[in-house]
Amino acid sequence: MATQKYGTRRLGSAAFACATGALALLAARERRYTELRLRVEQLEHTDHCHRHADLTNQHRLQFDLLTTAMNDPDLAAVISTVEAEPTTRRQYLFANALYTNALHAFRIGIVSLEELYGHLRVICQNPVFREYWEATRHQRASLKEASDEAKVGRMVDGLIRDLDESDGDEWWVVGEPPAE
Repeated sequence: MATQKYGTRRLGSAAFACATGALALLAARERRYTELRLRVEQLEHTDHCHRHADLTNQHRLQFDLLTTAMNDPDLAAVISTVEAEPTTRRQYLFANALYTNALHAFRIGIVSLEELYGHLRVICQNPVFREYWEATRHQRASLKEASDEAKVGRMVDGLIRDLDESDGDEWWVVGEPPAE
């Protein structure tokens, strides 16, 4: 009997050692998984920051081009596809700068969709902006339907329609901001 007890203890010790080793292995894998998950989150954050920086740099370049075109009618004829007299073309370029600035603020998360809607509601009150919007409708037709710019463009279309259909003078409450 003494041999059997010794064998049972030995088997129990081996099972305990095996279980302890398995737990240690699982703990090590969990630590490694956590480290990898944190690294992926860091990379995603870095990628997100790079995307914002890229968008901002592109927006700055676009604004510089628009500013140059607004100051030089010969260059404005190159950047604008709208047939218009120089003063109107400059106004349209400025309307584009206002719109793209608002769109950029939304894209990088400085303003929410509701805030963007309120800002665009003010811009859409301007008759020159509305003329610009109508004159450039064909340019927005080529946008990918799921893009931010296409979604915001449809929002502006709806906002202008709502403003046109409203009876009251309280334009600042017209329309319903889209859900985010």
